[in-house]
Amino acid sequence: MSDWHVNASTAERYVDGTLAEPDCWSVERHVEGCAPCAGRVSRAVGAGPAGVLLGDVRASLLARVQGETLAPAQGRLPTRLWWAVGPALRGAWALALVVVAAGAVGLARGADFAGARSLLLALAPVIPVAGVAVSYGRHTDPLHEIAASTPRGGLRLLLMRTVAVLAVSLPVLAVAGLLLPGTSVTAPGPATWLLPGLALTLAALALGGYVGSRTAAALVGGGWLLAVALPCLGGSAPAQTLAERLGEQLSLYLDGQTAQTSWAAALVLCAAVVAVRRNVYDHWETM
Repeated sequence: MSDWHVNASTAERYVDGTLAEPDCWSVERHVEGCAPCAGRVSRAVGAGPAGVLLGDVRASLLARVQGETLAPAQGRLPTRLWWAVGPALRGAWALALVVVAAGAVGLARGADFAGARSLLLALAPVIPVAGVAVSYGRHTDPLHEIAASTPRGGLRLLLMRTVAVLAVSLPVLAVAGLLLPGTSVTAPGPATWLLPGLALTLAALALGGYVGSRTAAALVGGGWLLAVALPCLGGSAPAQTLAERLGEQLSLYLDGQTAQTSWAAALVLCAAVVAVRRNVYDHWETM
């Protein structure tokens, strides 16, 4: 077969349908690896009855592509951004973020609840973790397998959506913390949760390379909530006492140079794990 090529007569018979079926198979198989013969068959097709029809299809396609290229790009950029930010900002997580932030401010200013800041600080570090968990993966994104197989997929897309989640959640929760009035209940400052929130988010990404995004988010988020809540659940006490206990427990985890330095070290360590295992995320959540 390496010495055989499609001549002009064979190409014409292939185009008009008079070539025997086994010979048609030979021509089709041969032109897959022989550019001169593929060009010869293509010219024969263009010279035949199908050439006019193919020319019309080509002209129509080029006109449509030119029209889309020359159309204003204002409508396409928001669509790309809307897809890039991921399902988290298009789903229930964004609503939950607003409910938590507005609920804390409402409890503090409307119901005069002294423990509103402590509750917000307890929930704030795990809200970005939940957002990342629902922003990437086959369980939330119907186009995940396609997106993950593109050059922009894998860790690059995961980090893009993580940044989108943080860009929305951090300002909203920070503003909510600043709007909370001061109370007599001991509680950390309104911005002390920011570094722990970043560290827990990267911890979920690092652990997710081993166990998957949802399991990692559940372990990291659940571990944080248990570490905060369990020491406060001792016996029966009025709400004020529970608020005080929660504030004191959060102060141990968030306040002071030692605590913040520890969170910074954890953040760097988790970032290093993600960087070292970056190839894992090319096929993350695709099975």
